[in-house]
Amino acid sequence: MVDMWVRIDNRLVHGQVIETWIPYIKAKFILVVNDSLANDILQQEIIKLAVPSNIEIKFVSLAQVQMGLKGQKKETLVLFANCQDARVAFEQGFKFEVLNVGNLHYSPGKEQFCDHIALSKEDIFCLKYLLKKGVNLDFRCVPHKPVQIEL
Repeated sequence: MVDMWVRIDNRLVHGQVIETWIPYIKAKFILVVNDSLANDILQQEIIKLAVPSNIEIKFVSLAQVQMGLKGQKKETLVLFANCQDARVAFEQGFKFEVLNVGNLHYSPGKEQFCDHIALSKEDIFCLKYLLKKGVNLDFRCVPHKPVQIEL
């Protein structure tokens, strides 16, 4: 059983998260860490419509990660949209042992490492930083299909 699963997925909350990751980790709580979503009530309400009613969801800014998890005793899925946000949260005291790198779309300046992960030089630097800090990187889009990536 997983107490907390930390994931990078530039799509944040979407069908794959709802249909595969929530059941896999038995999550009852989702913490979406994203500065723009934390301030966009309309987008939050739209996303909430897709989340099953038995799953609690909260949207917080990077500065509020610790507060968002305070007192949380349920199986938790923490979602970041990018590597840099995960690193900032880590540096601010939100410690995690494993970081699931699930989906980062290709854009100019990024190298495609597998079907679902394209990394910029900044992303690679960020992930190497977390590795040096003892964070294990878990590259997989869905629970049962891990991918080996050399940074």
